Amino acid sequence: MQIKTLDASARSTSAAPLRRQRPPWRLGGRPRKTVLVLHILSAGIWVGIDLVVGVLVLTGWLTDDDAVKGVAYQALGMFAVWPMLVAGLVCLISGVLLGVGSKYGLLRYWWVAVKLVTNVVLCLLVVIALRPGLADVVEHGRALSSGRPSDLDVSFLFFPPAVSLTALGFATVLSVFKPWGRIGDRAR
Repeated sequence: MQIKTLDASARSTSAAPLRRQRPPWRLGGRPRKTVLVLHILSAGIWVGIDLVVGVLVLTGWLTDDDAVKGVAYQALGMFAVWPMLVAGLVCLISGVLLGVGSKYGLLRYWWVAVKLVTNVVLCLLVVIALRPGLADVVEHGRALSSGRPSDLDVSFLFFPPAVSLTALGFATVLSVFKPWGRIGDRAR
């Protein structure tokens, strides 16, 4: 009986290296980077819109010129709801895609889950808390611009950009430091 043996060179060419296959729902390489760029850009745009809203609110609050106040409050009607909501939803959708398509998952790590909840809450606040009162603010701005008296209290406008900028800053810190570990892991 003759036993066949393969020399080292024959073995290395005949056996292909085993590669771990990525699950089909995971984003790899270029698609992941594209979604990540979209996520970062939408979050940056959201922060920028919040800054514009904050500047408009402060302009309306600090100036004594009714015409300037009127323009600032009318401009809020253009920037405060739809652009902010679109940026928030793009950030939410791209974040969900990144969560599902990466090793982090949506509910696998605390930092991802907190960012997800924060994004959903901020989007809901735009629709539920900000949008309903904004028509009155725009009308207040029109009245001030045309010289008509208007006594609408607009002090509530300070909270949306302050809350949103704080929450988005916190979400950014979470993205960088990735604290708290996996959901379900016990503290050691």
